[in-house]
Amino acid sequence: MLLSLRIKNFTLIDELELEFGAGLNVLTGETGAGKSIILDAIDLVLGGKATARMIRTGMAKATIEGTFVTTERVRQWLIDRDFDVADDDTVICSRELSLSGIHLRSRMRVNGTICNRQLTQELRELSIEITAQGQTVQLTNTTHQRELLDLYGGTTLLQQRESIATVHSDYQQAYQMWLDRQQTEQQRLQRLDLLQYQVQELTEVHLTTPSELLDLETERQRLSHVVDLQQQSYAVYQLLYQNDTGAIAVADLLGKAESTLIDMVAIDASLQSSLDLVSLALTQVTEAGREINYYGDSLEADPDRLIEIEARIRTLKLICRKYGPSLTEAIEHELTIQTELTQLTAAGVSLEELEQRATDLQAQLATACQQLTTLRQQAAIDLERHLIGELKPLAMDKVKFQVKIAPQTPTPTGADSIAFYFSPNPGEPLQPLADTASGGEMSRFLLALKACFSNNGGAGTLIFDEIDAGVSGKVAQSIAGKLHHLSQSQQVLCVTHQPLIAAMADRHFRVAKETIDTGNGNSEQERTIVRIEELHSQQQRRDEIAQIAGGQSAQEAISFATSLLSQAKTRKKAVKQNRK
Repeated sequence: MLLSLRIKNFTLIDELELEFGAGLNVLTGETGAGKSIILDAIDLVLGGKATARMIRTGMAKATIEGTFVTTERVRQWLIDRDFDVADDDTVICSRELSLSGIHLRSRMRVNGTICNRQLTQELRELSIEITAQGQTVQLTNTTHQRELLDLYGGTTLLQQRESIATVHSDYQQAYQMWLDRQQTEQQRLQRLDLLQYQVQELTEVHLTTPSELLDLETERQRLSHVVDLQQQSYAVYQLLYQNDTGAIAVADLLGKAESTLIDMVAIDASLQSSLDLVSLALTQVTEAGREINYYGDSLEADPDRLIEIEARIRTLKLICRKYGPSLTEAIEHELTIQTELTQLTAAGVSLEELEQRATDLQAQLATACQQLTTLRQQAAIDLERHLIGELKPLAMDKVKFQVKIAPQTPTPTGADSIAFYFSPNPGEPLQPLADTASGGEMSRFLLALKACFSNNGGAGTLIFDEIDAGVSGKVAQSIAGKLHHLSQSQQVLCVTHQPLIAAMADRHFRVAKETIDTGNGNSEQERTIVRIEELHSQQQRRDEIAQIAGGQSAQEAISFATSLLSQAKTRKKAVKQNRK
């Protein structure tokens, strides 16, 4: 519920503060007095579109602040989005428009925290609902009619529609996968053949380690020079350890040096370190000689092994040329194509299985859509009965209304085409709402529709902008009663020209334009401003209603207004007693 509205430098308003209450809040005034400016301000503070013309001429900044009662839904919304929650159960929305040269800047806040327009509009959906005659154009849209029917159907219907959206998405995905597989099956089979050939070729080679080729080339080099290596190792052995030609080996020379140093150390102990070095050298030379001798003895010519190695080297080099360039890359390629081959041949991805999955989901979607259709048919029956009941008190006793549901290709919202058909007069056939209802009839239809949704947990505030335009007399009286009925469960703000509606107000505001002199009597310094005054006394309300009603004389208008207020008081009292 909207508690208060503060406006500064907005269009024709210099500064204004209004307090609204529960029930029916009515704004009246002459045509062009600026009544709709208040609704524009409410729209703007909750994320409506801003233009530079909204800032009062000559001013650089305009501000609007609205204070609303925090409902449970709004409170949860604030908590979910990390906004501060006030202790007094109110939420304050503000918007500031400023001009910097020709550029318009807009800043919105919720409980003091800056927020973007999208969040503000989310809050708007929970707080208010603005209804104007222009909205009747939207009402004739069949998509909007479907949304209204589904909303009227309640939680079960909406949940079923959500499940259909999920199944429809799954079906579309599965169907597309099946189509894609059909289109690429030839390429897939060709790729499969290539991978299978490569995997077989690489598997038969038995690739082990990346160093295999280098190891084989080293072994081949040794086997190719085994005789030379035997001769050279024997020569080294003779030089180091034992010489058959009579020459002195290195080990013999080091042995003599060691023996001499031992005698010298007995005389001079400082030579011990030299003795240790020679002894170590003798040990190492002796060990080296034995190892080279063992190496030479172990060498053995193996022509068969050499042939085997050379064949293996040729095979590995061929593999490297095809899948390398190195053996490391060839091994990595084998692992990669094995993975791809597994994916292409994995269970659950065959063309037949994809087709079956798409078929199953299509059947599941059809079943879900049929269930939704059944729920919609029941909701349509209930809405038809309810809406006709709400229209009859609005001077439409013979009205006929039908929700026509026709099959269509399944979509995320089901497999139903929804259209509202309407006949306001006896003997006239049902026709689409857009082709039948006049402006006044559409206004009443819209008001009755709002009454149907009054207990569906909608916005806390309903705003009607001249929904009574084009009607008069008994119809206006019926609209007044319907607005009062709505105001028993929701706050209602209404801009009206109808005295019958104004008389039913719980709070009555008069809107008027004034011209003020901002200079020294110079007409060029005159400015137009909009003033809004709440009418508290019965006399003030009587005079305003008389002004709206007009008539042949002022006295007649006063008498008419007095009668209207008296009748309104009686009707409201009767409604109150009936509610008890």
